[in-house]
Amino acid sequence: MLTLSNLSPQPGSRKPRKRIGRGLGSGHGKTATRGHKGHKARSGGGIKLGFEGGQMPLQRRLPKRGFNNIFKKVFAIVNIQDLERFAAETKVDKQALVAAGLVSKNDDLVKVLGNGELKHALTVIVDKVSASARQKIEAAGGKVEE
Repeated sequence: MLTLSNLSPQPGSRKPRKRIGRGLGSGHGKTATRGHKGHKARSGGGIKLGFEGGQMPLQRRLPKRGFNNIFKKVFAIVNIQDLERFAAETKVDKQALVAAGLVSKNDDLVKVLGNGELKHALTVIVDKVSASARQKIEAAGGKVEE
């Protein structure tokens, strides 16, 4: 009868680990299965990621297009309709917007756009405000500080 105490693997299904570099008698001594000389025989050797045997690598064969401006300013966008959730006479700055979940704390710059309506006065302190947003905030009796 087969029980957990007398289970064993199928004969030939398990092989011992190949122990390399353990002397000539092991059959895997001397060069330790690395062959003679060459880049892959050296300590720390081995081809780098993307190396294609000297052929021009794919990342260099493909055409590069356009221009990537490293000085580009990326604004987190908030609309007027999103500011409606704040109570009247509140100071709305980046910390308040992060607390409300409208912008991420990782966003550097915040811009308010004029989509929607504002019914009560707010003091908005952000990096940039569109002309229509400024007009709607001031029309509701609010104030804009940049």
